[in-house]
Amino acid sequence: MYPIASSSFWLCLAITGYALSLFFSGVSAMPVSSNNIDALTFIPGTVVLDGSKLLEAKVHLRLGDPKFRKALGNLKAQADSWLNQGPWSVTNKKIIPPGGDIHDYASQAPYWWPSPTPDGCPYINRDGVRNPEVDNYTDHGDRGLMFQSSYILSLAWYYTGDAKYAKHAGDILRTWFLTPATRMNPNLNHAQIIPCANDGRSIGIIDFSQQYTSVVDAAAILAAGAPGWSSADEHGFRQWNVDFLDWLETSQFGIDETAAMNNHGTFAILQSAALALFVGNKHLAKEKVQLTLSRIKDYIQPNGSQPLELVRTRSWHYSTFDLVAYTRLADIGQKVGVDVWRYRGAGGQSIEGAINFIIPTATGESQWPYPELEFHAYAASDIIHAAADRGNRKAKAAIGKLETPPGGDLWVLRPAVEQLDAVTS
Repeated sequence: MYPIASSSFWLCLAITGYALSLFFSGVSAMPVSSNNIDALTFIPGTVVLDGSKLLEAKVHLRLGDPKFRKALGNLKAQADSWLNQGPWSVTNKKIIPPGGDIHDYASQAPYWWPSPTPDGCPYINRDGVRNPEVDNYTDHGDRGLMFQSSYILSLAWYYTGDAKYAKHAGDILRTWFLTPATRMNPNLNHAQIIPCANDGRSIGIIDFSQQYTSVVDAAAILAAGAPGWSSADEHGFRQWNVDFLDWLETSQFGIDETAAMNNHGTFAILQSAALALFVGNKHLAKEKVQLTLSRIKDYIQPNGSQPLELVRTRSWHYSTFDLVAYTRLADIGQKVGVDVWRYRGAGGQSIEGAINFIIPTATGESQWPYPELEFHAYAASDIIHAAADRGNRKAKAAIGKLETPPGGDLWVLRPAVEQLDAVTS
């Protein structure tokens, strides 16, 4: 009796069979710019997402897998909602940044409020309570729209082949990063300004680091032959990131943010690792990922708690938020030879332990006993999916009990952890 083949065997067989059918029917296996594009044999060079898993998901869709088809319906609904929005630019803002260059990104610290004085100075920190005054700096909100739309649209193109998604994603990225009249300068010198106090802060880097690595993956997906994204666009975007990475690695802001002990430091390391891998500096990417191991040892307790996040007024949000960065770094580690997923500190500290710590609350089995101004159980959904995919039994058992994120569960189509609740940094 022969052993039963694994699901991966059948998936590989399906890919092979599909490719052979393309060959014998005379259909090119290379990406082409048309509405019936079939890039089935092309694996995107993504830096956080596993490109081979995207290819596998495309095969599942072609085979009619209902779980994947449902996720595609959710993805297309989100993508369609972005088609009449954007593009956005830092040059649209009405407030000129402190340096006088409208091409510089600028934002205001979200949790700082004016004092009851005639001029409002000094500003006072109210952790977790967002000051609506920050919306006067439109770059922050616009960059969030740019991040999310470009990622969803690029994925929609990859899975459907519909050019309208790729063309709009390309227009969004080109406007923000490349077009001379509208491009952003590759620095964050004026992020998270505190009025009356400074012209920008190192912790403002999180305005980008919290989600920008998904934009890099969006560009990598478009580079798989998307219509409306040229080789000149690809090279220009790569050079922008070379310059941005140089600023992150050499500026005092970048140095200070990397040294931060809480989620700020984890995300700063994630961003530099992803950009280094994207621009071809695998040595630096590996060096950055290796920093994650000491962070797990130092900042995650043996019971899985993260003390520096638990002291916040939004402790659930920030506990899951930090795990977004850790898990994405672990995915990059798979590409550079650093096994972050399996790492254990001397006391047993690990990403798996930190995920196990949040599972009972994510499934509703227990209440979160720490401060939280705005609780959303679905914030942990992707994190638990990631752990389940890597064999965590508790996470596997929890999958069916998770709260569905707004817009539907997209995990099977973009299997890299995203922060799913509101992020104000």
